[in-house]
Amino acid sequence: MRISRLRLLPIAVVACLFVLQSVPALACGGLVAPNGSVRLSRAATLIAWHDGIEHYMTSFTYQGDVKNLGWIVPLPAVPLKIEEGGAWTLQRLANETHPLPRNVAFEAVPSAAGAAQVLQQVKVEALNITVLRGSGQAVLDWCAQNGFAVDGDTRAHLLIYAQGSPIFMAAKYDTAAAQARGQLSGDGAPVLITMRTAHPWVPLEVLALDGQQVHADLYFLTDQPLNTSEVAAMAGQSAVGSDVPGATGFKVAFQERMNPTLYHDLSTDRNMSWVRSDGWLTYLSLDAPDDAVTYDLSVTTDGVIKLARFGTSPMAIVSSAGTLPGWLPRLPLGTPQVMLAIAPVLLIGGVLVWLMLRERRRLRAQTTPHTVR
Repeated sequence: MRISRLRLLPIAVVACLFVLQSVPALACGGLVAPNGSVRLSRAATLIAWHDGIEHYMTSFTYQGDVKNLGWIVPLPAVPLKIEEGGAWTLQRLANETHPLPRNVAFEAVPSAAGAAQVLQQVKVEALNITVLRGSGQAVLDWCAQNGFAVDGDTRAHLLIYAQGSPIFMAAKYDTAAAQARGQLSGDGAPVLITMRTAHPWVPLEVLALDGQQVHADLYFLTDQPLNTSEVAAMAGQSAVGSDVPGATGFKVAFQERMNPTLYHDLSTDRNMSWVRSDGWLTYLSLDAPDDAVTYDLSVTTDGVIKLARFGTSPMAIVSSAGTLPGWLPRLPLGTPQVMLAIAPVLLIGGVLVWLMLRERRRLRAQTTPHTVR
Protein backbone atom coordinates (compact mmCIF):
# COMPACT_ATOMS: atom_id res chain seq x y z
CA MET A 1 0.00 0.00 0.00
CA ARG A 2 1.11 3.55 -0.74
CA ILE A 3 1.75 6.19 1.91
CA SER A 4 0.03 9.54 1.40
CA ARG A 5 2.86 12.00 0.68
CA LEU A 6 5.51 10.58 2.99
CA ARG A 7 8.13 13.16 3.92
CA LEU A 8 11.58 12.72 5.44
CA LEU A 9 10.80 14.22 8.84
CA PRO A 10 13.32 14.25 11.68
CA ILE A 11 12.52 13.16 15.19
CA ALA A 12 12.46 16.77 16.31
CA VAL A 13 9.85 17.55 13.68
CA VAL A 14 7.31 14.80 13.63
CA ALA A 15 6.32 15.36 17.25
CA CYS A 16 2.66 16.27 17.06
CA LEU A 17 2.73 18.08 13.72
CA PHE A 18 -1.03 18.23 13.48
CA VAL A 19 -1.84 19.32 9.98
CA LEU A 20 -5.53 18.73 10.54
CA GLN A 21 -5.65 20.08 14.08
CA SER A 22 -6.06 23.76 14.94
CA VAL A 23 -6.99 23.32 18.61
CA PRO A 24 -4.50 25.10 20.93
CA ALA A 25 -2.31 22.97 23.17
CA LEU A 26 -4.14 21.64 26.22
CA ALA A 27 -7.47 22.93 24.92
CA CYS A 28 -8.77 19.40 24.41
CA GLY A 29 -9.64 19.11 28.09
CA GLY A 30 -6.76 17.03 29.42
CA LEU A 31 -3.10 16.19 29.08
CA VAL A 32 -3.60 12.59 28.02
CA ALA A 33 -6.33 10.91 25.99
CA PRO A 34 -7.84 7.73 27.49
CA ASN A 35 -5.90 5.60 24.98
CA GLY A 36 -2.56 7.13 25.98
CA SER A 37 -2.21 9.31 22.91
CA VAL A 38 -1.09 12.93 23.13
CA ARG A 39 -2.19 16.18 21.55
CA LEU A 40 -0.13 19.31 21.05
CA SER A 41 -0.55 22.20 18.61
CA ARG A 42 3.15 22.41 17.59
CA ALA A 43 6.01 20.06 16.88
CA ALA A 44 7.64 19.23 20.25
CA THR A 45 10.68 17.20 21.29
CA LEU A 46 12.47 16.48 24.57
CA ILE A 47 16.24 16.04 24.45
CA ALA A 48 17.88 14.99 27.73
CA TRP A 49 21.64 14.35 27.95
CA HIS A 50 23.84 13.21 30.83
CA ASP A 51 27.17 11.37 30.95
CA GLY A 52 27.12 10.31 27.30
CA ILE A 53 23.52 9.08 27.24
CA GLU A 54 20.86 10.92 25.25
CA HIS A 55 17.14 10.40 25.80
CA TYR A 56 15.13 11.61 22.82
CA MET A 57 11.35 11.76 22.99
CA THR A 58 8.84 12.82 20.37
CA SER A 59 5.39 11.84 19.18
CA PHE A 60 4.43 10.50 15.76
CA THR A 61 1.02 11.82 14.77
CA TYR A 62 -1.83 9.69 13.46
CA GLN A 63 -3.80 11.55 10.81
CA GLY A 64 -6.52 8.94 10.35
CA ASP A 65 -7.45 9.77 6.75
CA VAL A 66 -5.07 7.36 4.99
CA LYS A 67 -4.63 3.61 5.09
CA ASN A 68 -0.87 3.70 5.46
CA LEU A 69 1.22 6.43 7.09
CA GLY A 70 4.87 6.52 8.09
CA TRP A 71 8.13 8.43 8.38
CA ILE A 72 11.87 7.95 7.78
CA VAL A 73 14.00 9.94 10.24
CA PRO A 74 17.79 10.39 10.71
CA LEU A 75 19.44 9.34 13.98
CA PRO A 76 22.91 10.21 15.35
CA ALA A 77 23.56 6.68 16.69
CA VAL A 78 22.13 3.19 16.95
CA PRO A 79 19.50 3.23 19.71
CA LEU A 80 20.17 1.32 22.90
CA LYS A 81 16.43 1.16 23.53
CA ILE A 82 13.17 2.23 21.91
CA GLU A 83 10.03 2.27 24.04
CA GLU A 84 6.84 4.13 24.81
CA GLY A 85 7.50 7.68 25.85
CA GLY A 86 5.97 9.45 28.82
CA ALA A 87 2.23 9.85 28.52
CA TRP A 88 2.14 13.48 29.72
CA THR A 89 5.78 14.66 29.68
CA LEU A 90 5.62 16.80 26.53
CA GLN A 91 2.46 18.53 27.71
CA ARG A 92 3.91 19.03 31.20
CA LEU A 93 6.96 20.72 29.68
CA ALA A 94 4.67 22.94 27.61
CA ASN A 95 2.86 23.93 30.82
CA GLU A 96 6.15 24.65 32.61
CA THR A 97 7.47 26.89 29.85
CA HIS A 98 4.11 28.43 28.97
CA PRO A 99 2.52 28.90 32.41
CA LEU A 100 -1.25 29.38 32.35
CA PRO A 101 -3.10 31.79 34.66
CA ARG A 102 -4.41 30.35 37.51
CA ASN A 103 10.62 -2.62 27.65
CA VAL A 104 10.48 -3.62 24.34
CA ALA A 105 12.77 -6.38 22.91
CA PHE A 106 14.73 -5.88 19.68
CA GLU A 107 14.85 -8.41 16.88
CA ALA A 108 17.88 -8.49 14.57
CA VAL A 109 16.98 -9.19 10.97
CA PRO A 110 19.64 -10.39 8.48
CA SER A 111 19.98 -8.41 5.27
CA ALA A 112 21.54 -8.99 1.90
CA ALA A 113 25.01 -7.64 1.11
CA GLY A 114 24.89 -4.07 -0.14
CA ALA A 115 21.34 -3.56 1.11
CA ALA A 116 20.27 -1.49 4.09
CA GLN A 117 20.87 -3.46 7.27
CA VAL A 118 17.88 -3.85 9.57
CA LEU A 119 19.29 -3.39 13.08
CA GLN A 120 16.18 -3.36 15.24
CA GLN A 121 12.46 -3.89 14.93
CA VAL A 122 10.00 -2.98 17.67
CA LYS A 123 6.31 -2.09 18.08
CA VAL A 124 5.35 0.94 20.16
CA GLU A 125 1.59 1.31 20.56
CA ALA A 126 0.28 1.36 16.97
CA LEU A 127 3.69 2.12 15.46
CA ASN A 128 5.91 -0.45 13.73
CA ILE A 129 9.47 0.86 14.06
CA THR A 130 12.54 -0.31 12.12
CA VAL A 131 16.10 0.97 12.67
CA LEU A 132 18.28 0.85 9.54
CA ARG A 133 21.95 1.25 8.71
CA GLY A 134 23.06 1.92 5.16
CA SER A 135 24.00 4.36 2.43
CA GLY A 136 21.43 6.85 1.27
CA GLN A 137 20.67 4.79 -1.83
CA ALA A 138 20.39 1.58 0.20
CA VAL A 139 17.87 3.21 2.55
CA LEU A 140 15.93 4.56 -0.44
CA ASP A 141 15.83 1.05 -1.93
CA TRP A 142 14.52 -0.29 1.40
CA CYS A 143 11.83 2.42 1.40
CA ALA A 144 10.69 1.42 -2.09
CA GLN A 145 10.53 -2.25 -1.07
CA ASN A 146 8.54 -1.53 2.09
CA GLY A 147 5.83 0.81 0.88
CA PHE A 148 7.41 4.17 1.76
CA ALA A 149 6.70 6.68 -1.04
CA VAL A 150 9.56 9.20 -1.22
CA ASP A 151 9.37 12.26 -3.49
CA GLY A 152 12.34 13.91 -5.21
CA ASP A 153 12.95 16.56 -2.54
CA THR A 154 12.86 13.98 0.24
CA ARG A 155 15.18 11.71 -1.74
CA ALA A 156 17.77 14.48 -2.04
CA HIS A 157 17.58 15.24 1.70
CA LEU A 158 17.94 11.59 2.67
CA LEU A 159 21.04 11.18 0.49
CA ILE A 160 22.68 14.20 2.15
CA TYR A 161 21.77 13.11 5.69
CA ALA A 162 23.28 9.69 4.99
CA GLN A 163 26.65 11.36 4.38
CA GLY A 164 26.65 12.51 8.00
CA SER A 165 25.17 9.40 9.64
CA PRO A 166 24.10 6.05 8.14
CA ILE A 167 21.48 5.42 10.85
CA PHE A 168 17.78 5.97 10.16
CA MET A 169 14.53 5.03 11.84
CA ALA A 170 11.42 4.10 9.87
CA ALA A 171 8.13 4.43 11.74
CA LYS A 172 4.89 3.25 10.16
CA TYR A 173 1.41 3.37 11.67
CA ASP A 174 -0.63 0.18 11.87
CA THR A 175 -3.84 2.06 11.14
CA ALA A 176 -6.04 -0.88 12.12
CA ALA A 177 -4.33 -1.01 15.54
CA ALA A 178 -4.62 2.78 15.88
CA GLN A 179 -8.33 2.67 15.20
CA ALA A 180 -8.76 -0.24 17.60
CA ARG A 181 -7.09 1.88 20.29
CA GLY A 182 -9.60 4.64 19.61
CA GLN A 183 -6.98 7.05 18.28
CA LEU A 184 -8.35 10.08 16.44
CA SER A 185 -6.90 12.33 13.80
CA GLY A 186 -4.17 14.38 15.46
CA ASP A 187 -3.39 11.84 18.20
CA GLY A 188 0.27 11.01 18.56
CA ALA A 189 2.16 8.00 19.92
CA PRO A 190 5.06 9.21 22.14
CA VAL A 191 8.29 7.34 21.39
CA LEU A 192 11.35 7.42 23.68
CA ILE A 193 14.75 6.62 22.12
CA THR A 194 17.84 6.10 24.26
CA MET A 195 21.22 6.50 22.52
CA ARG A 196 24.88 6.81 23.44
CA THR A 197 26.15 10.16 22.08
CA ALA A 198 29.06 12.51 22.84
CA HIS A 199 26.64 15.44 22.96
CA PRO A 200 23.02 16.19 22.01
CA TRP A 201 22.11 16.48 18.31
CA VAL A 202 18.81 17.51 16.72
CA PRO A 203 18.04 17.31 12.97
CA LEU A 204 16.08 20.42 12.03
CA GLU A 205 16.58 21.16 8.34
CA VAL A 206 14.01 18.69 7.10
CA LEU A 207 11.36 20.55 9.03
CA ALA A 208 11.53 22.95 6.12
CA LEU A 209 8.69 21.63 3.97
CA ASP A 210 8.26 23.69 0.82
CA GLY A 211 6.20 26.80 1.41
CA GLN A 212 5.38 26.02 5.05
CA GLN A 213 6.34 28.00 8.14
CA VAL A 214 8.46 25.97 10.55
CA HIS A 215 7.00 25.78 14.09
CA ALA A 216 8.81 23.71 16.71
CA ASP A 217 9.42 23.52 20.47
CA LEU A 218 12.63 21.96 21.79
CA TYR A 219 13.01 21.08 25.48
CA PHE A 220 16.50 20.28 26.79
CA LEU A 221 17.29 18.65 30.15
CA THR A 222 21.03 19.07 30.74
CA ASP A 223 23.56 19.18 33.57
CA GLN A 224 24.11 22.90 33.02
CA PRO A 225 22.10 25.74 31.50
CA LEU A 226 22.56 26.23 27.76
CA ASN A 227 23.78 29.44 26.14
CA THR A 228 24.16 30.84 22.64
CA SER A 229 27.86 31.79 22.78
CA GLU A 230 31.05 30.97 24.67
CA VAL A 231 31.43 34.60 25.82
CA ALA A 232 27.96 34.71 27.33
CA ALA A 233 28.51 31.32 28.93
CA MET A 234 31.79 32.37 30.57
CA ALA A 235 30.23 35.60 31.83
CA GLY A 236 27.36 33.67 33.41
CA GLN A 237 24.78 35.64 31.43
CA SER A 238 21.27 34.27 31.16
CA ALA A 239 20.43 33.05 27.66
CA VAL A 240 16.71 33.74 28.01
CA GLY A 241 15.53 36.02 25.23
CA SER A 242 18.69 35.63 23.15
CA ASP A 243 18.57 34.52 19.51
CA VAL A 244 20.54 31.54 18.26
CA PRO A 245 23.23 33.11 16.01
CA GLY A 246 22.57 32.60 12.33
CA ALA A 247 19.02 31.29 12.79
CA THR A 248 16.02 33.47 11.98
CA GLY A 249 13.18 33.07 14.48
CA PHE A 250 15.13 30.68 16.74
CA LYS A 251 15.54 31.80 20.35
CA VAL A 252 16.00 30.67 23.93
CA ALA A 253 12.59 31.42 25.40
CA PHE A 254 12.79 29.91 28.90
CA GLN A 255 15.31 28.45 31.33
CA GLU A 256 15.21 27.30 34.95
CA ARG A 257 16.71 24.82 37.38
CA MET A 258 14.78 21.60 37.81
CA ASN A 259 12.28 22.26 40.59
CA PRO A 260 10.77 19.58 42.87
CA THR A 261 7.29 19.78 41.34
CA LEU A 262 8.52 19.45 37.76
CA TYR A 263 10.88 16.62 38.77
CA HIS A 264 8.03 14.71 40.40
CA ASP A 265 5.72 15.14 37.42
CA LEU A 266 8.33 14.05 34.86
CA SER A 267 10.01 11.22 36.78
CA THR A 268 6.72 9.52 37.69
CA ASP A 269 5.56 9.41 34.06
CA ARG A 270 5.71 6.19 32.03
CA ASN A 271 9.32 5.04 31.39
CA MET A 272 10.67 8.38 32.70
CA SER A 273 12.29 7.29 35.98
CA TRP A 274 15.73 8.23 34.53
CA VAL A 275 14.93 11.97 34.86
CA ARG A 276 17.37 13.61 37.28
CA SER A 277 16.40 15.88 40.16
CA ASP A 278 19.27 18.28 39.42
CA GLY A 279 20.19 20.00 36.18
CA TRP A 280 18.44 22.58 34.04
CA LEU A 281 15.45 22.87 31.71
CA THR A 282 15.98 25.02 28.61
CA TYR A 283 13.19 25.72 26.11
CA LEU A 284 13.95 26.85 22.55
CA SER A 285 11.25 28.11 20.20
CA LEU A 286 11.61 27.98 16.42
CA ASP A 287 9.29 30.00 14.15
CA ALA A 288 10.84 30.65 10.76
CA PRO A 289 10.20 30.42 7.00
CA ASP A 290 11.14 27.08 5.47
CA ASP A 291 13.98 28.59 3.40
CA ALA A 292 15.63 29.96 6.59
CA VAL A 293 15.98 26.54 8.27
CA THR A 294 19.07 25.12 6.57
CA TYR A 295 20.80 23.68 9.62
CA ASP A 296 20.85 21.02 12.32
CA LEU A 297 21.59 21.68 15.99
CA SER A 298 24.23 20.42 18.42
CA VAL A 299 25.13 21.33 21.98
CA THR A 300 28.79 21.29 23.02
CA THR A 301 29.86 19.73 26.32
CA ASP A 302 30.28 23.31 27.58
CA GLY A 303 26.56 23.90 27.08
CA VAL A 304 26.87 26.14 24.00
CA ILE A 305 24.26 25.80 21.24
CA LYS A 306 25.84 25.34 17.81
CA LEU A 307 24.34 25.12 14.33
CA ALA A 308 25.77 23.21 11.38
CA ARG A 309 24.63 22.87 7.81
CA PHE A 310 22.47 19.78 7.46
CA GLY A 311 24.39 16.73 6.35
CA THR A 312 27.25 17.50 8.75
CA SER A 313 28.20 14.46 10.81
CA PRO A 314 26.13 14.65 14.03
CA MET A 315 29.19 14.34 16.28
CA ALA A 316 31.39 16.71 14.23
CA ILE A 317 30.72 19.62 16.57
CA VAL A 318 32.91 19.14 19.62
CA SER A 319 33.38 20.94 22.90
CA SER A 320 34.38 24.57 22.65
CA ALA A 321 36.62 24.19 25.73
CA GLY A 322 39.75 23.96 23.58
CA THR A 323 39.29 27.55 22.38
CA LEU A 324 39.27 28.97 25.91
CA PRO A 325 42.18 29.38 28.35
CA GLY A 326 42.47 26.33 30.55
CA TRP A 327 42.89 28.37 33.73
CA LEU A 328 39.46 30.02 33.44
CA PRO A 329 36.91 28.64 35.90
CA ARG A 330 34.14 26.46 34.46
CA LEU A 331 31.28 26.67 36.93
CA PRO A 332 27.51 26.38 36.42
CA LEU A 333 26.35 29.20 34.21
CA GLY A 334 23.95 31.87 35.36
CA THR A 335 25.08 31.66 38.98
CA PRO A 336 26.91 34.16 41.25
CA GLN A 337 29.71 31.61 41.72
CA VAL A 338 31.07 32.48 38.29
CA MET A 339 31.82 36.08 39.25
CA LEU A 340 32.99 34.98 42.67
CA ALA A 341 35.53 32.70 41.00
CA ILE A 342 36.75 35.41 38.61
CA ALA A 343 36.90 38.17 41.25
CA PRO A 344 40.01 36.83 43.09
CA VAL A 345 41.90 36.61 39.79
CA LEU A 346 41.02 40.22 38.97
CA LEU A 347 41.91 41.35 42.51
CA ILE A 348 45.31 39.65 42.48
CA GLY A 349 46.04 41.07 39.05
CA GLY A 350 45.11 44.55 40.19
CA VAL A 351 47.36 44.31 43.27
CA LEU A 352 50.32 43.16 41.16
CA VAL A 353 49.87 46.04 38.73
CA TRP A 354 49.67 48.53 41.62
CA LEU A 355 52.87 47.15 43.19
CA MET A 356 54.70 47.33 39.88
CA LEU A 357 53.66 50.96 39.33
CA ARG A 358 54.66 51.89 42.88
CA GLU A 359 58.09 50.27 42.48
CA ARG A 360 58.59 52.06 39.16
CA ARG A 361 57.82 55.42 40.77
CA ARG A 362 60.25 54.67 43.62
CA LEU A 363 63.08 53.81 41.24
CA ARG A 364 62.38 56.88 39.15
CA ALA A 365 62.53 59.06 42.27
CA GLN A 366 65.92 57.57 43.26
CA THR A 367 67.50 58.19 39.86
CA THR A 368 66.16 61.71 39.31
CA PRO A 369 68.87 64.36 40.19
CA HIS A 370 67.94 66.87 42.90
CA THR A 371 68.05 70.57 41.97
CA VAL A 372 70.68 72.49 44.00
CA ARG A 373 69.79 76.05 44.85
